Parts: sequence; C-alpha cells; structure tokens
Amino acid sequence: MSDKNLQLSVAVKAVQQAAKLTQSVRKKLVMGHSIEKDDRSPVTIADFGAQAIILHHLFQAFPEIPAVGEEDAKLLRENQELLDLLMSFIKDLEPSLTPELVCDLIDRGNHSGGGKESFWALDPIDGTKGFLRNDQYAIALALIEAGKPSLGVLGCPELPRLDNEETGCLFAAAVGIPPRQIFNDSEATTHPLKISETRNPAEAIFCESVESGHSSHSASSNIAQFLGTASEPVRMDSQCKYAAVARGQADLYLRLPTRKGYEEKIWDHAAGAFLVEASGGKVTDIYGKTLDFSLGRTLKNNSGVVASNGAFHSDVINAIGKTFSVGV
Repeated sequence: MSDKNLQLSVAVKAVQQAAKLTQSVRKKLVMGHSIEKDDRSPVTIADFGAQAIILHHLFQAFPEIPAVGEEDAKLLRENQELLDLLMSFIKDLEPSLTPELVCDLIDRGNHSGGGKESFWALDPIDGTKGFLRNDQYAIALALIEAGKPSLGVLGCPELPRLDNEETGCLFAAAVGIPPRQIFNDSEATTHPLKISETRNPAEAIFCESVESGHSSHSASSNIAQFLGTASEPVRMDSQCKYAAVARGQADLYLRLPTRKGYEEKIWDHAAGAFLVEASGGKVTDIYGKTLDFSLGRTLKNNSGVVASNGAFHSDVINAIGKTFSVGV
C-alpha cells in the first residue's frame, strides 16, 4: 500500500471511531435532555474524546508526523469528574487508553504548524452549537504538506445521504486518490464526489453559517442580489457546508468576515477546502487568493472563504468586491 493510501486509510478509520464516540455522547448527554445555555460539557466531552481517539490512531501509524489540534488537556487534568466521564465513553472503543494517555494524546495536538514540515490539522468537533442542538457538526482531519492540504477526511454523522433517508456520511480524498463518500463504516459502500454542473450564478444554491457571528448574513444577501440569485441560502453548521459543495448539493459556500482582523483557524477549513478542490471545485478567500496553510495555526494572510463549483467563482469574487468595496 502506498504512503498516501495508508495515510488515508488510517485517517478514515480514526474519524469513523471518533464519530462513534461523538454520537454516543450526543445520545446519552444531549438527546432528550434539557441543556442549559452555558452548559457545554457534552460537547467538551465529545471534543476531547474525538481528539484523543484520532491522535491515538495517527500516532500509532505515523509517530513522526505532528498534529495541530484545537484542544489541550488542561481542563481534564484539573477536573477528575470530567475525565472520568470522558473515560466512560472511550473505554468501549479504545480499551487500551488510560486516563493519563488520553490527556497526553490530546496535548500532542500542540504543534505550531507552518513551514514546510508535514503535520495533521484536526478539528474534533466543528460546529459545537449544531452538536448541542442535535443538528449538523463535523469531524475534520487534514494532512498539510509543504503548506498545502494533501489529504482530507470529513465525518458528518448527521448529514443526510442523497440517495435515501439515512443520515451519516464520511468524505475522503488524498492527492492521487479520487474523492468519495463512505457509508455504514464500509469502504465497499462508496460513491464518488463531484461538484455541481450549475453554470448560471442566478441559479446557484449557496450555503452559509447558521450563526451570523461566523459569517455576515447581510453581506451574503447583497452578494446574492448582485449575482441575481433568488433562492434562500441554506444555513448549516460546520464544514458540512464544504461537503455540500463537494457532492454537488450546493454550488457555493460563503464565509464572509464579520470583524476586522479576524484570522480563520486552519483546522476549520483544511479538510473541507481540500475535498471541494479534489471534487473539481475552487476555494479562495474573498479577494480570490489561495488559502495559505503555511503560516502557523491560522490563515493570517487570508480574509474569509469562498468555496464554489468553480464555474462562476470570479463572478462571486466581483460581487463580494462590490459588497465590501474592496476593489477586487
């Protein structure tokens, strides 16, 4: 098996195991329970557990490749009750993991990123509010090599399949390996990924964040008017929006700046952006610049994100320029 095939196989397995944990946490701690506004303990457990499980699989197979993860274990080390609860979900999936090892694994996601060194970029739970309201969330894993994603896996446990009413999709691709959807934890049950064939921007279906604090809804509305798009935006949490574009369910994903100086985190975009481009689409920032993953843990040289099927990407960038008066 080639290195890239092996890397993708391990990454897929790791995300599948993490998805099982997150779904178990949701079933036991979220579904049917009244969650207080400030109670983030269920998603905290899912975050920590997913990161520990994924890094366990990755470091077993590729101990030489560091990882940039969103979480650290400081809170767990200070809260034995939280750690005990986490272990109750981990023990059935990964019985070899001890509490100490779980904390150590989580903290191994402390790499600074950047440069020419290869590293994993992981968001164990992307879409925390979606997770807590029993809506969309994603487990996002990418491999960055020479400042660019070369592999992407998105686990979307609540995303409906397009061919039936079942939920649960995993999207995977790597350099030299065509993008595909995997269902039912089986590599044998797959479908290829392909972007939409929409060519007229007026007919475009676009998606954006549920939270207006993540992406400007008013600016999106103005851009839609410039493009002549009449359809209402599909609002969805997490990198599931990238998946929607990659599989042709949507034509465009806009993440528009809401405050000056904000730097997007690399783990929020690496896997999804790679999958869209591997499926034939195009991903840039709002100025049409390629996303630069070589500068550490953030996309500090980029502003916002535009992911499309590529057919009218320049039209979208021009419309954004008119909306933000950036002179693109």
